[in-house]
Amino acid sequence: MAREQALDLIEVAPNAVPPVCRIMDYGKYKYEQAKREREARKKHKQADLRLIRVRPMIDDHDFEVKRKLVRKFLQEGDKVKVNVFFRSREMSHPEFAQRLLDRFIQSAQDLSHVEKPASMEGRMMSIILAPSS
Repeated sequence: MAREQALDLIEVAPNAVPPVCRIMDYGKYKYEQAKREREARKKHKQADLRLIRVRPMIDDHDFEVKRKLVRKFLQEGDKVKVNVFFRSREMSHPEFAQRLLDRFIQSAQDLSHVEKPASMEGRMMSIILAPSS
């Protein structure tokens, strides 16, 4: 039957009793399968990790600018790492950085969840916010 139609006889399930075969154009099938895989890869977006750097004694207007950036990145589906970096005597007051990071968490609460809570890494305190799905 396959030769009469100028198509291929494909064994679909060789272990079944009786074995299952299908008559189809194998070249066309492989082409369409590759095309579907390309489309799936094209639509798949890998989440980037965006970095926001701030100082502990940031002004309100500067905070608002950074807050808008964080919200924009989260809406685009990216994770955001907020780094508060210290200089000299600022290291003796990590509570300022903790309050600042809490403000970022509160401002993006509707768009995200905290993936990694605040932690000190050398001269930086950081959090990672991931978009909520």
